[in-house]
Amino acid sequence: MYFNIFFCVLQVFSIVVFGCIVNEGYINLSTEEEEHCIFNRNRSACTYGVTVGVLAFLTCILYLAVDIHFPQISSVKDRKKTVISDIAVSGLWSFFWFVGFCFLANQWQVSKQEHNPMNEGADAARAAIAFSFFSIFTWAGQAVLAYQRYSLGSDSALFSQDYMDPSQDQGPPYPPYASNEDLDPSAGYQQPPMDAYEAGSQGYQSQDY
Repeated sequence: MYFNIFFCVLQVFSIVVFGCIVNEGYINLSTEEEEHCIFNRNRSACTYGVTVGVLAFLTCILYLAVDIHFPQISSVKDRKKTVISDIAVSGLWSFFWFVGFCFLANQWQVSKQEHNPMNEGADAARAAIAFSFFSIFTWAGQAVLAYQRYSLGSDSALFSQDYMDPSQDQGPPYPPYASNEDLDPSAGYQQPPMDAYEAGSQGYQSQDY
């Protein structure tokens, strides 16, 4: 459940970042026809913000579907790979958002006033920078939760032993029928000892007249 909430929050953050840049991240002066990136007219800054936001949004959708389908994964190896990939991807996206935050904040700080005298799109630029900052810690928290899931699985029977679906077990449900030849010969009928037979035959004695 916590994974679903985190991915939903990350989706919102991603939408805010690339939405702000796409809608209000490109401006132009009244004397210009070409639009320029609001972040110091550095097109790479806008491109990076949009690209990271869109890819992060798609990643959230993918792992949200994987997280919902996770309880139905019967293979222990597949569960391990899924959780490990969640840790790696979350840590990687935390790094990407850190780079994006630093990049956008730096370019916004060095932007020149004459390039945007009306201060158009300033709120959108600040929102993109702020939610880039929030995404760093949210993705890092997602990585921590994924690591806790991996540690919990390593300590439990979920990851420590192979799982076998009972429907896939092709072994015989009952032990095979044992023939007489398979039985232990010593366990069969044994003739009573001769001493007991002789003792029984001596029970009646004839008398002399």
